[in-house]
Amino acid sequence: MPDETPLEPAVQVTDVRALRALAHPLRNRLLGQLRLNGPATASQLGRVVGESSGSTSYHLRQLAEYGFVEEVEGQGTARERWWRARHRMTSWQVADVLEQEGGAEVEDELIRMQLDVHGRILGAWQAQRAELGPAWTAAASLNDFVLRLRPEQARSLADELLTVLSRWMGEHPSDTPADGTELVSVLLDVVPLKEWPS
Repeated sequence: MPDETPLEPAVQVTDVRALRALAHPLRNRLLGQLRLNGPATASQLGRVVGESSGSTSYHLRQLAEYGFVEEVEGQGTARERWWRARHRMTSWQVADVLEQEGGAEVEDELIRMQLDVHGRILGAWQAQRAELGPAWTAAASLNDFVLRLRPEQARSLADELLTVLSRWMGEHPSDTPADGTELVSVLLDVVPLKEWPS
């Protein structure tokens, strides 16, 4: 029986070495799977991501070293351990990362990975929306808003939106299925532009 311990809401990472560990694409996918679906073994995760259990086991240990995942106590065997995510989300302050050696490279890699994930999520939604039915078609919402703000206003807006989403995540965690529910992704980006792309 999988562990029922609730995930901590979030972790604020300040060490660029921890973010570098998270910037590895396979580690990022493994953590995402544990957050979405709850505890799993390296073998189970390997089947999901198309990797060997040896590879997933190694990367899970790397994530555990930096506190992103942990072994589920009292479950599994010495050969087949169960792993769980510790937090629902990971955040960091860009300024803290950039002032550390190698921080700019790690920040760039994390942004590239996040943009890739956003693209894959939107592509999956487009491919799957006919299967979801009319109620879900009506519930979906693609938006883009453009405002003119100062940096402190943009930060305030992002903080306010994140507060609302954090409350919803606490009330409707992705790893707790309920009748009539589906996974719902909310992609939230607040990005300044010098010029609108043509």
